[in-house]
Parts: sequence; structure tokens; C-alpha cells
Amino acid sequence: CNMVDTVNVIEPARMQRPSLSHALQQVAHAYRGHMAQTIREADLPLPGTHVRALKAVCYMEGCTAQRIAQRMRRDKAQITRVLNDLLDSGLILKACNPADKRSQILHPTSAGEMMMQRIQALEQQTLTRMTRDLTQEEVEHFIRIAWHMTQNLEGDLPPDN
Repeated sequence: CNMVDTVNVIEPARMQRPSLSHALQQVAHAYRGHMAQTIREADLPLPGTHVRALKAVCYMEGCTAQRIAQRMRRDKAQITRVLNDLLDSGLILKACNPADKRSQILHPTSAGEMMMQRIQALEQQTLTRMTRDLTQEEVEHFIRIAWHMTQNLEGDLPPDN
């Protein structure tokens, strides 16, 4: 009897066309991996979490540790450790929060702003490579779709720059 094992047969059409979840995972993994490699090669002394926290300090109006923790979906204690590293490195400063005496507003130093400019240049290199065969219209379409999907899952959170 020639029985075909249908459980282990992979349809050729499925191999050629990955699922949406797989495609999203691959894009995120490739982007983060390339950025991490680019940052290492540029001898920047910051891990990814520190880069994201510095971005928040540079771009978020009225930036506090609590707001960064919420935005990054991380424990406030973890964010506080990251922010202390950024403080010790001279990349950010704390100032009294006039709206809430229990918290502090975070600001980049000039060294922090210069570091952010370097990071932005490295990000632009990665984005240029990532989108090299795409038209501007295709990139804008991808951004709209990705933003829409994010809103469907998270609500109206502003984009992570």
C-alpha cells in the first residue's frame, strides 16, 4: 500500500509565500540585527535599550522615566538603570519636574545630542540599504500599513522614532 504522509508534505506554494507573522518577524529581526552590527562597527558604546531610551529623551516632550517605561513597555526599575548609565555617560541630565515634584524631566546634554546625530546617521544607512530597491511610494505604503497594524493592536500610541 503506497500511503502518502500528508502531515509531513509541505506545499510548494507555502514555501514561496511566507505568512504575515513570519514576514514581520523577519523584517524586525533583520533591522535590529543590522542596526546592532552597524552600531558595534561604529564603536558606539550603547546597547539597543540605551539607544531607545536616549531617543525618547531627545524626542519626547516632558520626558520622564515613567513615560519611557510605558512607551518601551519595560519595568521602570530597568529603565531607571538604563537612564543612570546614560547619566553616568554624560548623555542626559535630570531637572525638577514643575508639574510633579516626585519625578524629574530628562534632557539630552550636548554630548547626548551629538550621539543621537551619530545614531540617526547609522539608522539612515540601514534604512537606505533596507529600501534600496523600493520606490518612495512603496516605502510610504509600507509605513501606512505598519502604522495601521500597530494601531489595531495598541491603540493610539505615538510611533517610536
